[in-house]
Amino acid sequence: MTTSKPDPATVVPASGDLPTRAADRIDPDAVLDLASRLVRLRTVHDRPDSPVEQPAADLLAEVMASYGWDVTVTDMASGRPNVVAVIGGSAAGRTLMFEGHTDVVTEGDSAAWSFDPYAGDIVDGFLRGRGAADMKGGLAAMIHAARAVEQAGFAGRLIVAALADEEGMMAGAKAFAASDLARSGVDGVIVCEPEAGEICTVAKGALRIAIDYIGVMAHGAMPRMGRNPIPALGPLLVGLAELERQLQHSVGPHPELGEFYVTPTIVAAGGTEQLNVIPAVATLRLDVRTVPATPHAPLLLLLERLAREIADEAGLGCRFDVIDDRAPVETPKDAAVVLALAAAHREIVGAEPVFGGVPGTTDGTILNRDAGLQTVVYGPGGKWIAHQADEMCDAADIATAARVYAEAAERFFAGRW
Repeated sequence: MTTSKPDPATVVPASGDLPTRAADRIDPDAVLDLASRLVRLRTVHDRPDSPVEQPAADLLAEVMASYGWDVTVTDMASGRPNVVAVIGGSAAGRTLMFEGHTDVVTEGDSAAWSFDPYAGDIVDGFLRGRGAADMKGGLAAMIHAARAVEQAGFAGRLIVAALADEEGMMAGAKAFAASDLARSGVDGVIVCEPEAGEICTVAKGALRIAIDYIGVMAHGAMPRMGRNPIPALGPLLVGLAELERQLQHSVGPHPELGEFYVTPTIVAAGGTEQLNVIPAVATLRLDVRTVPATPHAPLLLLLERLAREIADEAGLGCRFDVIDDRAPVETPKDAAVVLALAAAHREIVGAEPVFGGVPGTTDGTILNRDAGLQTVVYGPGGKWIAHQADEMCDAADIATAARVYAEAAERFFAGRW
């Protein structure tokens, strides 16, 4: 679905008493109002029939269309749309993209929160609620930054993308990366995730791996009549921990990304309703976080060999499946989008930028992997607060991020850094 107003104003020249610099056109109250409205929307994927991102997508599409932008809403699944706006279109200029996601993780146990998980209010200078940092504050900042850049006037093309399913399998980013727009010449992407104001040109890679050990079901009183797959998970977990330790020692910590990790996240077998049954299958799921010194192909060979050797010793079958494979991101620090962002940070914040790394993966990982786009991650909110109870974000940081984004875009289009 595409929505837009007639005669959209793609470039509005500065006039009258309005500031000529885009960053000075940012209205902090308007940025925070949009961020608050977004946080109040529970855009969580916690059941198959939930609309997830739809409420936030509707709000953002309405805001974007009110500016006269060319807005496209594309469903990834029912209630899970991407919202993408294209502003400008000068063939002579560069193309910059602002990117964020509209889904959030569940609030978990509400009793663990000291306030309503979807309060969306500002108390003592902090926006409070799930998604305040990750990443509805960043979404609001990038949309108002794009509007300010448009009003100040620019030569080029600005893409504003609010994508679905970042907290899951990144279906929104995968769909965008496969689109004609992604392949039409995007020169740089600013991913507006919370990184405490650090400029993150590198991001960890991720491997999601499923290992199933397959035995023979039997009565618990007659274990010799079956083959129990559960005990083999013990040596497998020990072996994985040792492999992690050896690789950490071999490659050392990355200066901005830290250590390589192999993390078991799911162990499952049998069911509580039948305690007297040896299950046929025992399941392990792994979340592997890699650094550039741990290339995925040889690592996968090591992991699979370990899993199969232990299964063979126990007389079990083994299924080893790679659910997703996301390589680390390494964007050069002299890339135009990075230089423009660093210059904007100096100008707006008044300090030298700190360069860091993303400890997880973002939609930028997919945009880089699938479409070859140069991505850099920068946004308001603490790097380590995401997915925790009592999530909050400094309101001043959200407004500052909007100004930095606007300044970065102007510099990017002008080739001035």
